[in-house]
Amino acid sequence: MPVSHREAPHYSCTMGKQKFYLDKLARTFHIRNLLLRQALAECLGTLILVMFGCGAVAQLVLSGGSHGMFLTVNFAFGFSATLGILVCGQVSGGHLNPAVTFALCLLGREKWRKFPVFFLFQTLGAFLGAGVIFGLYYDALWDFAGSKNDLIVVGEKATAGIFATYPSKHLTIVNGFFDQMIGTAALIVCILAIVDPYNNPIPRGLEAFTVGFVVLVIGLSMGFNSGYAVNPARDLGPRLFTAMAGWGSEVFTAKSYWFFVPIFAPFLGAIVGVLVYQLMVGFHVEGEAREKEEEQEEERIKLSNVTSKDTA
Repeated sequence: MPVSHREAPHYSCTMGKQKFYLDKLARTFHIRNLLLRQALAECLGTLILVMFGCGAVAQLVLSGGSHGMFLTVNFAFGFSATLGILVCGQVSGGHLNPAVTFALCLLGREKWRKFPVFFLFQTLGAFLGAGVIFGLYYDALWDFAGSKNDLIVVGEKATAGIFATYPSKHLTIVNGFFDQMIGTAALIVCILAIVDPYNNPIPRGLEAFTVGFVVLVIGLSMGFNSGYAVNPARDLGPRLFTAMAGWGSEVFTAKSYWFFVPIFAPFLGAIVGVLVYQLMVGFHVEGEAREKEEEQEEERIKLSNVTSKDTA
């Protein structure tokens, strides 16, 4: 609706005040420390990852399968990874995963001081994301618990698996460790290929969608054993939340202290992924690029020498 001439001054005054107060808020809450800004962005991105991903799991479990399936959970985690990276990628790089940060630190692309800070804030984001889903499905959780009115970690009415990962009945600790290591290695190899400027670089702005696709493929092919956490923060944050929210310390002791596996195995997987990519692709494409640069530099030197001789 167009604003009348009589209303225009009042409208402009209101907009001016709003802009003034918004600018004041922006100046008040603006953080000048770059690392802290990046850490907060990682926190929000990881919150989005866990909120949407675990939300899909909650719908599947609490509805008894009527509002979801294995496929929808995988799509939810894939798309939530994309959305999380889109939210924080321009600020922090959109790692959302301490194993990714660790791999980039190993390659010298990130400073090591970022690793513990990012790990902390990524875990905090996952913790808060689990809290959002707990509040959203609070009534459904207690309805699912039934007459026993208890939050179960493992068993027929178990709900802890909505938030953190737990192994299937057939899975041993050793096989689970291998599962998480290989899943993370596959994730790291694909991410390194996506961000490698020498190896078919992804068009700017499409990195988030490609990483989300990688997460989706890993879930579709490697999700059966233990839910493919491949992310220490994504598992530890929600596990800490469930311990505090009513499931108790059993979230750490269940399945022969399973919680150690999704925390430590991904870091070994990150090392494996970095070695595999660099030895089989990275070093070679970087070497070719370096040789081309050296050849171009030699040609420039020769041309400059010829030019200087002609001038003389």
